[in-house]
This record gives sequence, structure tokens and C-alpha cells, in this order.
Amino acid sequence: MLDYDYDALREIGRIVALARDEMAKAVKPGMTTKELDEIGQRVLEEEGASSAPITMYEFPGYTCISVNEVAAHGIPGEQVIQDGDIVNIDVSAVKDGYYSDTGRTVIAGTPKSTKDERLVEVSLTSLEAGLSKVKAGVKVNQIGKAIYAEARKNGFTVIRNLAGHGLGRTLHGEPETISNYYSREENQLLKAGQVIAVETFISTKDEIVYQSEEDGWTLFTPNNSLVSQFEHTVIVTEDGFEVLTGSFRP
Repeated sequence: MLDYDYDALREIGRIVALARDEMAKAVKPGMTTKELDEIGQRVLEEEGASSAPITMYEFPGYTCISVNEVAAHGIPGEQVIQDGDIVNIDVSAVKDGYYSDTGRTVIAGTPKSTKDERLVEVSLTSLEAGLSKVKAGVKVNQIGKAIYAEARKNGFTVIRNLAGHGLGRTLHGEPETISNYYSREENQLLKAGQVIAVETFISTKDEIVYQSEEDGWTLFTPNNSLVSQFEHTVIVTEDGFEVLTGSFRP
């Protein structure tokens, strides 16, 4: 095992999952993304944790809230969530020197279509497919290969310039990228005790996102394709993995 305090990692994993789920339960049409972010802020502060985006990057929000065609790094603000919006909540935080990262996507109010519901479900099953490959001795790129196969099988695409990553004492560590597709370069072997964040970015059509020139943060699809993201932080073990960030299933 690596030189980590695994109990501290479990604690910060519990906290970000709690914030994520409190926020997800609160999502409803008519509220602003800032109001949603304030729920995450409250949970983190009550639990003695600090927002990782603020701590590391001076991000203008405690969490990232990305709606519809925004794939990641959505800035909380005065945007009003509409009925049927696809809302992604990404929470990362630090406590006692250890980081954890998680995300989930929910639909506000009534879904606009069964395809929207399928997008969110396939984003989760793609995460589960990727995680099924995680154990010591497996190449990192097998995770992305499984994510991609699950997405394509169900008629969706993956965002190629967003990825999972290693973490632990920093928000982004080794491996630098865990892509949502098979990458020949990602041929490192997973090690027991390693901490990684596996996350899916599943899209209705687009495969690349672009950064907003207005705010320098928001990552959006060029053709207004919808995106759904799910993310878990896990510890790699000899025979699989331990999820640190709760559960998405009842």
C-alpha cells in the first residue's frame, strides 16, 4: 500500500458524497445554481472540509454545477434551473491534506424525453463498466475502453478532452488522465493502494468541448449536445477497488 492515511481519505470521500447527494436531492426547477452551490458550501463547512476548486484554483464557486450543454466547470450563479434541465453536480474537497472528487447528474423536474433519461442512466452504467476493470496490475486504458464500449453500445458518444485522474494529497495526480476511450499512451499499471477518480462524460453527439472565452472556466459542447457525468473516487486493491464516495444506487 502507498504511504497514505486511508482513514483520512475515507473521511473526505464521505464528506464530498454527502454534499453531492444533499445537492442532488435539492435540485428543482426555479432555483438558481448559486442556491444549489450554497447547499454544498454549507455541508463542506459543517464537516470541516474546504472546497478544492477554491483552494487550488480560486474557482468562483464551492462546487461546479454544469447544466445541459455545459459538460464541466460550470460556475454557480444566477442561472435559473428549468424544468427538464440536465444538471451535473461535481464536488471536490480537501480535509487534513487529503482530497476526494465526485459527481452525479440529475434531471430537474420532468424529463424532456426518454433519451435524456437514457443519457443519464448510460453515464452511470458507463462508470460502472469502467470501474469493473479496476484492480492492481490492470492497465489504466482498460477503464476508458470499457466506458467507451458501454456508451457506444447505447448510441451515445464520449467527450474525449475530459478525463478522470489520480488524486490523494492533491486534486490531480498520477495518472494524469483516465480517458473515456482507449488511449494507447495510458498503459501504466494500476497499483494497490493507488487513489483514482474515474469519471464519465457521456454526450448525445459531440466528442469535444470548448472553454468559454467569457469566463475562462465553462466547458461546453459546440453543437449544444447534452452531457451527463458521474464520478467516484476509489482506492485500487489487489482484487478490485474500494469506493470512497458513497453509492448512486439505492
